Amino acid sequence: MPGRRHGPRLANPAAAGRDDNGNGLEQQGTYLSLPSSPTSFRRPPVMSRRPSTSDAPDERSPLLAASRTSRIRIHSAHGSPRVPTLSRNQSYADSIKSTRDRHHHRANSWGQRLIHALSDRQESSLADSKGSIFPDDRVWYDQFTSTDWVHDSIADAYRVKALRSRKDFWGRIYVLLDGAQGWILSALVGFIVAVLAYVVNVSEATVFDFKDGYCLRGWLINEKKCCPHGPCTDWRDWGEVLQGWPFGERWTEYVVYIMAVITLSVISCLFTLTTKTVVPSAYQLTTLDENLAAEAAPQPENDAEVTSPRRIREQPVAPPMIYYSAAGSGVAEVRVILSGFVLHGFLGLKTLIIKTIGLILSVASGLSLGKEGPYVHIATCVGNIACRLFSKYDRNDAKRREVLSAAAAAGVAVAFGAPLGGVLFGLEEVAYFFPAKTLFRTFFCCITAALTLKFLNPYGTHKIVMFQVRYLVDWEYFEIATFILVGIFGGAAGALFIKASRHWAKTFRRIPAIKAYPLLEVVLVALVTGLIGYWNVFTKLPVAKLLYNLAAPCDDRDNNLENLGLCPEKIEDIPPILLNLFTAFLIKGLLTIITFGIKVPAGIYVPSMVVGGLMGRLIGHVVQWVVMATPDWTVWGTCGRIPNATCIQPGVYGLIAAGSTMCGVTRLSVTLAVILFELTGSLDYVLPFSLAILVAKWTADAIEPLSIYDLLTEMNSYPYLNNKHKPIFTSDLADIVPRVRRERIIDITNSPVVPAPSLRTKLEVLHRAGELDGGLPIAPVALDIRSPMDLVYECFVKLGLRYICVLRDGRYAGMTHKKTFVKYMRELEQKEGHM
Repeated sequence: MPGRRHGPRLANPAAAGRDDNGNGLEQQGTYLSLPSSPTSFRRPPVMSRRPSTSDAPDERSPLLAASRTSRIRIHSAHGSPRVPTLSRNQSYADSIKSTRDRHHHRANSWGQRLIHALSDRQESSLADSKGSIFPDDRVWYDQFTSTDWVHDSIADAYRVKALRSRKDFWGRIYVLLDGAQGWILSALVGFIVAVLAYVVNVSEATVFDFKDGYCLRGWLINEKKCCPHGPCTDWRDWGEVLQGWPFGERWTEYVVYIMAVITLSVISCLFTLTTKTVVPSAYQLTTLDENLAAEAAPQPENDAEVTSPRRIREQPVAPPMIYYSAAGSGVAEVRVILSGFVLHGFLGLKTLIIKTIGLILSVASGLSLGKEGPYVHIATCVGNIACRLFSKYDRNDAKRREVLSAAAAAGVAVAFGAPLGGVLFGLEEVAYFFPAKTLFRTFFCCITAALTLKFLNPYGTHKIVMFQVRYLVDWEYFEIATFILVGIFGGAAGALFIKASRHWAKTFRRIPAIKAYPLLEVVLVALVTGLIGYWNVFTKLPVAKLLYNLAAPCDDRDNNLENLGLCPEKIEDIPPILLNLFTAFLIKGLLTIITFGIKVPAGIYVPSMVVGGLMGRLIGHVVQWVVMATPDWTVWGTCGRIPNATCIQPGVYGLIAAGSTMCGVTRLSVTLAVILFELTGSLDYVLPFSLAILVAKWTADAIEPLSIYDLLTEMNSYPYLNNKHKPIFTSDLADIVPRVRRERIIDITNSPVVPAPSLRTKLEVLHRAGELDGGLPIAPVALDIRSPMDLVYECFVKLGLRYICVLRDGRYAGMTHKKTFVKYMRELEQKEGHM
């Protein structure tokens, strides 16, 4: 093969390294090698550092770095790729004794552990994968493969057994400390997430106002703190600073505003582009950020196409997939990672830093995006980094995901000021395995984050979220019909947003120039946002502040309300309000559609709520106008005789529609109802919120079966097995079991020795088929080939299996991979019309 002509070479430790995103890299002409044989600790092989002069690979040649089709290159945006070294400590190929000893002493000091936690490192690469040698060894999972939950559970059981084997005083202390590690991590993650949320909230509010002017008392003071009681002389607009040069004061401010929007967006995009990662085509994926223009990943129609080594060499190499780990919200990827999907670098320190800085700039630019979705990704990054402090979580991917579930929930808790909603979000949306112990720790993590943010007081109002409102007037019975109507409209708007976003992406983002240069799209979206968003009083506001003004009741004592003219005093004031709201609804809806998916950190939660809030406020004022125009109708009861129809609160309609639209986009149900309850703090409105969200979900499911994150998951061909939706099976296991081929079988009937060239060929076959995972199960679950498909589904979903061994009359008949079953489910749902 062409890649073998240089002969095998070992990695040079001096040149070894990793990129900041945690991705393994290799230099041209330097190959990765597999860990040593399981028996290497008995007789280490003697290997020369001089390159071989033979063209053909021998027993010491790398197993998977030989061919161009199977070489793994994960490149970062900086510098030339480098090759990571694989030490004996990284391979964990020691004896059981050394493995157990790690649980009884501190191998590193806390300073070393902290440095280890804050350093992005390559967890594994394709060439580093191996099967487990002993039950309590860690399996190093490859990039883009599934975690073996069963093996990790067994490994943790062996670890606990070894830990409890000591019956002395210090042994009991170690057991107590081991049990406290989960609580320590939960508290630490909650605290750090709240601090990061405080930094983002304060920073983006200050930078946001720089587009309009600055405060004379200090550059770091935003307009609200500079002039708390209205316009004052301490705040200077840019038109005033430039004395109207060169276009007059008003038009100069307009030009400066547009330039500021573009500048902040471009800087945010440039930061995001530094997290660029190139993935070879052999992974058979499409994209990992929120790119709805992605084309479906190519899947072989016939399994025979990928099983022949000759066909592997003949097939043309598809272009690599490129993704940016800091782009978008990251919620879809977090959900897939928590299901056991391995994605190195996506939760690394570099991603955390870049996403935090980029999020401040993107939100401050005034684009139609939110920071609440990225909070989930940022919080999960914090949880992943914190897990490196304790080997109990660092060496076990299944245990690590318990902390990641709690961290993701804490992200929602600080985003909406709703700790209960955060717990339910983790249970309903992102978590794949959520036992009672994890539920309680998640609740503790969310409470810690909420309390920390309460003490930090980012908004100066002693509230942990900007759009927290209170309703003092109860709703009327005749409003139930209008609440249901709002729910229908909100669900339909959310479903249509998904369709419109995908249509925009498929038509605009597939233009060659836009596809090749993501920065160009960001500039164009920022330009459109600045041009049409400046003149409307609603669209110029930050999305969180706009949502608060749309949902809050009219109260002259509320200093946080802007003067937007949303509180009519007589019936004649309502039509102009309706016109302004309708105009803002069209502009904000358009900007949200074209903004979703650009290469900046961006969330969709609050922008979708703002669009729904504009629509709901519009409906609320229409109901208010009808009641004021016909006060004598008996259906209104006493409401029609109250001056100015104050019993009708348009803000309630705005918040209900905001939740309904977000439900249509994300398909969250119970979580949203609890979040809205926590935002209002009123038990009186739990029933209207719940009723509207129920109707919204039914409506959205009827129009668009998939949520925005389900759509991204299905389109990107993630090996994600949906445990919330079970299709109707009418087949058995035999329908997905491939025939046994010699290319995939290692025959040790006559001799246990396997030649390296033969093993290399078989690994290439599995790699091309996308089934080269980091080690086979130590005790695979076996099912008869005539087993019903429902049983196969339950085994994969509830047991967390990665493989199922298939038997025919007690004899081996094949092996079914989780990815094969996921592909079968997708094809089945496509035939049934659910996708």
